[in-house]
Amino acid sequence: MSYELYPSDLTDREGEDLKRLIPAAKPGGRKRQTDLRLTVNAIFYINRTGCLWRSLPREYPPWQTVYGYFHVWRINGVWERIHDRLRDLVREQEGRERQPTAAILDSQTVKTTDRGGPERGFDAGKLIYGRKRHALVDTLGLLLLVVVHSAGTQDRDGARAVLAPLANRFNKLRKIWADSIYNGGIAEWVRNLRQRNRLDLEIVKRPEGVKGFLVVARRWVVEIV
Repeated sequence: MSYELYPSDLTDREGEDLKRLIPAAKPGGRKRQTDLRLTVNAIFYINRTGCLWRSLPREYPPWQTVYGYFHVWRINGVWERIHDRLRDLVREQEGRERQPTAAILDSQTVKTTDRGGPERGFDAGKLIYGRKRHALVDTLGLLLLVVVHSAGTQDRDGARAVLAPLANRFNKLRKIWADSIYNGGIAEWVRNLRQRNRLDLEIVKRPEGVKGFLVVARRWVVEIV
């Protein structure tokens, strides 16, 4: 059976690697009939094309089945575990330790539709109605943590939301670089997240007098995520 039907589908090697990370069927009950590689391919197809669930090509399992796995794996943390495992493997391939010692923090505001719940708001600085994502990446640009919230949320509050898990995660992390929007008490709050292996938040400022886009040392990595 050919699995590579569309450009977004997993290659055979990727399929074998990912198969080890997919949860086994629960013991008892009926034997699992769904082809999970096709299911994952269908989810990637949705992610890549942005089509409706109901518009999935017929080569994939029924959209209700695909969505069911997507939803359950999101709730159970399967996607996060897969992501973290693959990130660790990429870091090893690049000759790095699995856990980073340095990271970069930034936010991005994205315009959304006119309708939305509390996750939608107004970013007065960017003059955009929508959502904002706060991301923490390693020095390779690989995602460590991300939080999506209303664009009306202040950057300092968003930073606290995305950095709070560092109290118990990425214990080797020591340095975080960020821009000047995170001045005002965040650095001290970050230092107090841990009693041991404390974190240091360093503000990387733009050179004075420079206007427009500028690649800033350390911070540029997160800009392309």
